[in-house]
Amino acid sequence: MKTGSTIEFTHVVKRYGAVTALHDFSLLVEAGEFITILGSSGSGKTTALNALAGFMPITSGDIRIGGRSVAELPPERRNLGMVFQNYSLFPHMSVAENIAFPLRMRGTSRKDIGGRVKRALQAVRLEAYAGRMPRELSGGQQQRVAIARAIVFEPPVLLMDEPLGALDLKLREALQFEIKSIQHQLGCTVVYVTHDQREALAMSDRIVVLRDGRIAQVGSPLDMYDRPCSRFVAQFIGQTNLFAADLDSRGRISIPGLGVSWTDARTPASAVPHFVSVRPEHLARRACRDDDVRIDVTLDEAIFLGDVIDFSARHRSGAAVHFREPRGTSATQLQRGDTVSLAFSPGDAALVPDL
Repeated sequence: MKTGSTIEFTHVVKRYGAVTALHDFSLLVEAGEFITILGSSGSGKTTALNALAGFMPITSGDIRIGGRSVAELPPERRNLGMVFQNYSLFPHMSVAENIAFPLRMRGTSRKDIGGRVKRALQAVRLEAYAGRMPRELSGGQQQRVAIARAIVFEPPVLLMDEPLGALDLKLREALQFEIKSIQHQLGCTVVYVTHDQREALAMSDRIVVLRDGRIAQVGSPLDMYDRPCSRFVAQFIGQTNLFAADLDSRGRISIPGLGVSWTDARTPASAVPHFVSVRPEHLARRACRDDDVRIDVTLDEAIFLGDVIDFSARHRSGAAVHFREPRGTSATQLQRGDTVSLAFSPGDAALVPDL
């Protein structure tokens, strides 16, 4: 298995006139890691990818690939594979010719080109389509060709810029598995850019959340979801309930709006305003446990999602509460206006600063 390269951003700054798109961006990506840069429009995620690819010069700092500085190198000398959202296939070339193009540009022998193109086609399961033209392919097939073209020269680093953004939901989900499978086959390092939180959670070894050109948090999908470091990250990653909270010197956490409190001795006192984040699936109708935090709510709406049902409700204070239950429970019997008693474990509640 081919081993990917490490990538290191060191205090990278990118300015466009008076606008700073990246602020002191520092990040170490391990060899063979699948890392996703996640953020909303204007967060700086594509700027970071373009800086790594060499498509734009950085204002200051350094970028190293495999321990070698590439900050002054043009894109063609960085030896990176690149997959774009819009496929960027040559319309006058067949599938095989499109895939072979990077090899021809590198002066690879005709004999080697044939073998490598065949292996790339096998990796994306398009062996039978080698002679077709791009216009004869579906969107998903064209994206597979673009991936094959990017991996055909076995790059140590593969960059992917919103590669699934133009595809429908089912096709996106299918290609997520294929991209992960290809990465495992090659062992390459992948830097993936998306605004889709579910995509990032599904595919990544680690996620980098960007906000206004700054790193808000770096961590595994599990860390991001269960242990967000701020109100912003808790809201940005998945759906959650956020309640304004108070914290005293004894580790007592209270949610005044819900009239509940509990003690967590591990929580240090802080003068910064805090919120408690509770994911919808952690709010449940169940028999009372000793340490449960319980609240009563009135149902507003139910949304059927196939395997689960999402509920929106209101606490008597007016606070909105969202909870989720599997379809197989008595959830289908709940009606609008019903009063429901919910509970969550303090261990499932994340205390986050208002940042």
